[in-house]
Amino acid sequence: MSPSHQHHDIFLHPGEIHFGVSPGRIGTLLGSCVAVTVWHPQLQFGGMCHILLPGRQRPPGSLPDGRFANEAIERFSYELRAKRVSPASCQVKIFGGGNMFAGIQAINMDVGRRNIEATKAALSAFGFLVMTEHVGGNHRRRLFLDLSSGHVWMVLPQNQSSPSPGRK
Repeated sequence: MSPSHQHHDIFLHPGEIHFGVSPGRIGTLLGSCVAVTVWHPQLQFGGMCHILLPGRQRPPGSLPDGRFANEAIERFSYELRAKRVSPASCQVKIFGGGNMFAGIQAINMDVGRRNIEATKAALSAFGFLVMTEHVGGNHRRRLFLDLSSGHVWMVLPQNQSSPSPGRK
């Protein structure tokens, strides 16, 4: 197999962002974190981020940190601008944000819900249009983005039921 036809798999950890071109796959495992996938059909170019937290007070002059929703989406925007691609021309999907701490009696502990809200607000602010989502619930998700097709495969653990996904 020639190097130009090799299949590359990338696994994202919390706070990581990766962009690549076909062929290849990007994957991650989510609980309360949120993943956003972005794919451009004509260029067969796409990316994924693994957002850990809704936001922070960003230190002046610091670079965007992929752990935080608004900063991860800002980095997506930079990647697309470098390729002269409009955010609105991409297929954007959101996953995750599960309530992994259900039953814990702590104020503002629903990190998953807050991650979803912050991610949606950041996507809107940067001009991204969400085409589909599978968010919320109280379970883990494993995702794979195929950079050849833009398809996203989601695997739920067998002993957990899927919530009614929010769809757009």
